[in-house]
Amino acid sequence: MCGRFTLAIDADHAKTQLALGQMPLNWEARYNIAPSQEVATVPDSITRDVVMMRWGLVPFWAKEPSIGYKMINARAETVNEKPAYKNSFRHKRCLILADGFYEWSQDTGRAKRAYFFSLKSREVFAFAGLWDDWEPKGVSSVPGIAGLTTCTIITTTALAVVVPIHPRMPVILTGEATHAWLESGSLTELRSLLKPLDPKLLQAWEVSSAVNNLANEGEALVKEVKRLNLD
Repeated sequence: MCGRFTLAIDADHAKTQLALGQMPLNWEARYNIAPSQEVATVPDSITRDVVMMRWGLVPFWAKEPSIGYKMINARAETVNEKPAYKNSFRHKRCLILADGFYEWSQDTGRAKRAYFFSLKSREVFAFAGLWDDWEPKGVSSVPGIAGLTTCTIITTTALAVVVPIHPRMPVILTGEATHAWLESGSLTELRSLLKPLDPKLLQAWEVSSAVNNLANEGEALVKEVKRLNLD
């Protein structure tokens, strides 16, 4: 799964590297992005404007929004079949901007260790994402709850070198794939994009347990403790 990530790159660099449109005014470096927080997304293939959405998909038909806490990830293998995702897969795809992500080891009998993954180039990239709008079905049924625009990150089978840490990893899109994900009308082409990134493009290292605490922020969270060999 993907349950924590970073987006610390300068807004101007992100805009240039991914050919983005309008950027949020409150852009800031973030090293510990977590579910239920607002994340930077690109839902429109024409403007490529960056729009903030809440992480944790709430389908339009949901009775109440708490379902979003269980839907931070969607599996690539079934995204075109599951009722919660198939409409968004066809009509509401988005890019979720990031420049790194964390995974925790699945070791048994010992404390889990956190690892940070990024492109060797340290450039910004995009997770393949889905989004949806949700509105309360009635004022009396969900008092005080406003409408939401939410998203989820699609995951796929992890690269062989990543499996010892975690069996899943997010679908990472770069270059022309970021355009194809938003623009394509071919389900076959879309499914072909939902694959692990070339391991030659990735780097990873162990980081401190400080990232476990959502209250912690800052560049120190991605400081290298021990580098992983992904070759």
